Amino acid sequence: MADSSFDVVSKVDRQEVANAVNQAAKEIAQRYDFKNVGASVEFSGEVVKMAASSSERCKAVLDVLQTKLVKRGVSLKSLDLSGEGEPHPSGKEYRLEGALKEGLTQEQAKKMTKLIRDEGPKSVKALIQGDELRVSSKSRDDLQAVQQLLREADLDAAVQFTNRR
Repeated sequence: MADSSFDVVSKVDRQEVANAVNQAAKEIAQRYDFKNVGASVEFSGEVVKMAASSSERCKAVLDVLQTKLVKRGVSLKSLDLSGEGEPHPSGKEYRLEGALKEGLTQEQAKKMTKLIRDEGPKSVKALIQGDELRVSSKSRDDLQAVQQLLREADLDAAVQFTNRR
């Protein structure tokens, strides 16, 4: 019997992010507590930009955006906030930027392979291929156990499982 395998990847659905940003912008425009504070959120390329007249309002805009991202199924681990999530003053307003993270870094992939080697079933092999991780085994049950192990692990990347064979 041939080996079964799957890939562990970290990808972001840009359309879902754009939809979440649009929903957040509509809610910010309608909510009473955001009136006359210059609150805004926009998505341009790889970066989500938030702005407001005070630091607290800017954090509230971030909270609205995070709520919308979760509802649309986008992991918050894929949003990399600049400056530890603290808004920085820029002229008369405070700004906060969040870049989208895609792909697994070498350290993250090594951490996952070590976790699979140490805590996973012995018949499972993990191989780093660029910015993704290929996991293979003869037993599909072992592969499902590895997926469960990776879901429960405290990883600093949003992981998805693709290319199941």
